[in-house]
Amino acid sequence: MRTHKLWISAALSYLVLASFPARADLVVLQYHHISDATPPSTSTSTSLFQAQLDLIRELDIEVVDLHSATENLFSDNPSQGQHIAITFDDAYESVYSHGADILRDQGLPYTIFVDTAAVGNHGYMTWAQLEELAARDGVSIANHSAGHGHLARKPGEAEADWEQRITRSLDSAQTELQQRFETVLPLFAYPYGEFDEALEAEVAKRGWYGFGQQSGAIGPFSGQTRLPRFPMANAYGQLNGLKDKLKSKAFPIDTSLLPDGIMTANPPALVLPLTKEIQPNHLTCFASGMGRIEFEASDDGISVKAPKPFNSRRFRYNCTHPDDKGSFYWLSQQWLDLSQPED
Repeated sequence: MRTHKLWISAALSYLVLASFPARADLVVLQYHHISDATPPSTSTSTSLFQAQLDLIRELDIEVVDLHSATENLFSDNPSQGQHIAITFDDAYESVYSHGADILRDQGLPYTIFVDTAAVGNHGYMTWAQLEELAARDGVSIANHSAGHGHLARKPGEAEADWEQRITRSLDSAQTELQQRFETVLPLFAYPYGEFDEALEAEVAKRGWYGFGQQSGAIGPFSGQTRLPRFPMANAYGQLNGLKDKLKSKAFPIDTSLLPDGIMTANPPALVLPLTKEIQPNHLTCFASGMGRIEFEASDDGISVKAPKPFNSRRFRYNCTHPDDKGSFYWLSQQWLDLSQPED
């Protein structure tokens, strides 16, 4: 049973949107491998990948270019309606061998986020393969760092050392992509989906959009350096829940004002405002590894907190709420425990 307690948080007021406009939502799908023979946790089988694309077609949702769709969404006059973008992290060779031709045959655009330090290594595409794909209509190449490191500032790491590490990882990758491809995009996918406020600030300073691995749809009021994507590996991309993800809507709050994901208490608390669209009696929240969790609500807002501590480096609170058209508002807050070992 949900508990409902009276409490007041002054921080709530600035999260609420006075007037939420007509819907313009972008669902970004995140893939790593397209293969039946690569690590299951980061792989989507070729049959499941094809079935996912078939469902998108059945739902008649347009698949769009990530960069142009993101720019449009944050413009003064965004296109209305539901859209989907397809992304691949790390530039694995399996995408070239098993995914690229499927997408070409269906005329679907997609973006490959490249770890420039890994190109040509075993299991990764070569530069020649990336250049071949980039020459196809609708294929874009973007920055996934040089080295795929854990980029949040480490405990005990001097600020100057961290800034030097970040500059080297972000800018050397962008420079190499600029040299090898005709254009370079202002898109960055965080390695492991990990970010903190300081790293977000570095991404913003460069004028880039930052994409994580927390789930949810993107709307005009989404934080531009913490944009969500739905992981589509075998465990998360099964068809029985995919329709809700593909049709999901951005949570109607300004997500740039949500807390830094670096955990300072275990379990952490997430405070959400009430809006016209979001009411406690229709809200459902989940925590990684714990399933559905309770929350505390009053007339002033909602506090989400797991019932017990987490013991992993990355975990999330996911909250959904039905809209009035059969879809779900979807929010995911990622937390990062820097005391836990790196992958």
